[in-house]
Amino acid sequence: MTGAKSIEALSVVFTTGILAGSAVSAGAAGTLAAGLLPLLTLPILLRDRIRLMADKPAISIILLSFLLLGFFCAVLRAIPVMESPSALQIFAIGAADALRARIDALPFASDTTAPLLRAFLTADRSGLPAETIGLFRASGASHLLALSGLHMGIIYLLFDKLMTPWGNSRAAGIIRLVLFGLGGGFFTLMTGASPSIVRAYLFILIGELLRVLHRPRKGSRVLCLALLVQLVLDPSVIRSVGFQLSYLAMAGIFLLYPILESWYPSGSRWDPFRRIWNGAALSISCQLFTAPLSWHYFHSFPRHFLLTNLTAIPLTTGLLSSAVLMLALDALHLCL
Repeated sequence: MTGAKSIEALSVVFTTGILAGSAVSAGAAGTLAAGLLPLLTLPILLRDRIRLMADKPAISIILLSFLLLGFFCAVLRAIPVMESPSALQIFAIGAADALRARIDALPFASDTTAPLLRAFLTADRSGLPAETIGLFRASGASHLLALSGLHMGIIYLLFDKLMTPWGNSRAAGIIRLVLFGLGGGFFTLMTGASPSIVRAYLFILIGELLRVLHRPRKGSRVLCLALLVQLVLDPSVIRSVGFQLSYLAMAGIFLLYPILESWYPSGSRWDPFRRIWNGAALSISCQLFTAPLSWHYFHSFPRHFLLTNLTAIPLTTGLLSSAVLMLALDALHLCL
């Protein structure tokens, strides 16, 4: 039953069920959820018989169950409920406010530095001039101002470097998993838990878990598992433009980027032109996969995206790295 065990297949049919359920009006959600619940229990009650079936019928039943489960999750989410922030969310919001205040208190030479750091680290763009935001948008770098998987990835790279002295033992892996799980999760809540940040957090966390378990970490499978978990946690996120663009960009990285990367002649991995080509291939892969949806929603296409990403992403990486270091030193009363 290899086909049924494929996380890619389960993720696709579950997402299809979410899409179908999201198309149903909220008024019918309660009735549909009540009607689907008995059907969803059948595979559990009949699991012994399913196990004895031939592969194809058993796979079909499992995939159909995930399709119905996705539909059930979506219609259940559509039922109106009263929600209030948890104590952890309130604490995270307070921590974000404290971080903004700390950034504002630092004696930067330029008045625009603190607002830019607030945007990069807390998703607060309120202090940025309209013309600055317009320049980011026109140059195809607006994703740098909206906290995304890129920012979580940069923070993870810093975390990974700090954890290098601990080695690669199982104990070190568990410590890495726990520290990133707690720290990355709190940062996700603190910055508003945007769909792209949640996607990046789940992707990295699942990768760390598979490392501890010594299981293969194929990127596309980890991405599909992150998709499955994120939709289980919040089926309504599938309507988010940020969610859609984030997963399309990652799909471009896993499907198109390896092909473009292989076009460069083999040679030294430290070849500077290879690095430039890899950066261009990464940018093109993301842009080609997200361009149709971006045009559909925004009716625009950033013509300078390639030049912008080749220069802006390294600069952003350096800026965020130095900003995190600076804030850590400031917390120790060692202001630079």
